[in-house]
Amino acid sequence: MVENKPKLVVALIGPPGSGKGTQGMLLAEKLGLYYFETSKILEGKFKEATDDEFVEVNSQKFFIKDEHQLWLDGILCSPPFVSYLVQEKIKGLHQKGENLLLSGSPRTLHEAQEIMPFLAGLYGAGNIKIVFLDISAQETIFRNSNRRICDLMRHPILYNEETKDLTKCAFDGSDLVKRKGLDDPETIKIRLTQFEERTMPILKYCEENGYKVSKVNGEGSVAKVFERIIKSLS
Repeated sequence: MVENKPKLVVALIGPPGSGKGTQGMLLAEKLGLYYFETSKILEGKFKEATDDEFVEVNSQKFFIKDEHQLWLDGILCSPPFVSYLVQEKIKGLHQKGENLLLSGSPRTLHEAQEIMPFLAGLYGAGNIKIVFLDISAQETIFRNSNRRICDLMRHPILYNEETKDLTKCAFDGSDLVKRKGLDDPETIKIRLTQFEERTMPILKYCEENGYKVSKVNGEGSVAKVFERIIKSLS
């Protein structure tokens, strides 16, 4: 394991469409962090799983197809299931000496209660910084309703006058697609409710347990939001 660089973990938390993916990739590049997106881990697991496949955590079985259906319905997956996958991935990255940019993890209080102490044990609590990207519900619905991702690498494509008519990713040439079901207006409302009820309590938990939490306005240009985040980390 590489030991010659300072340890750092940055966790971006925010409602759907708050820019976690876009800002996460920019921050990872600038700060030399491994970009860790929980949704990609879940998507990969869902894609590869057989119909009867499950993950067993503390003697409880979590069937992949059931977790996938929750995800499609806009409901957060079972916290023990997610925590297990996240911790297994983090363990391997830490052994390689990677510092981390967590995009959208942890997602529930249960996950935070498991993942944050786990991270603190590996990286030190003082080296963990949490950034809350704050946007309005109206902005969430607009961004998600118009969001498309690259079919190959799954990175988000910003919606604006220059990109609204694009059909191919300028980076790798693959199709630009919408996430079926997940970004429908009604599903977005469910996801927003899930965020308010299940993710927001994480911020209080982290503050009460000594982790640095910064609130950043996530609305405006990508460059402006990025500037705010960098300032909050200094």
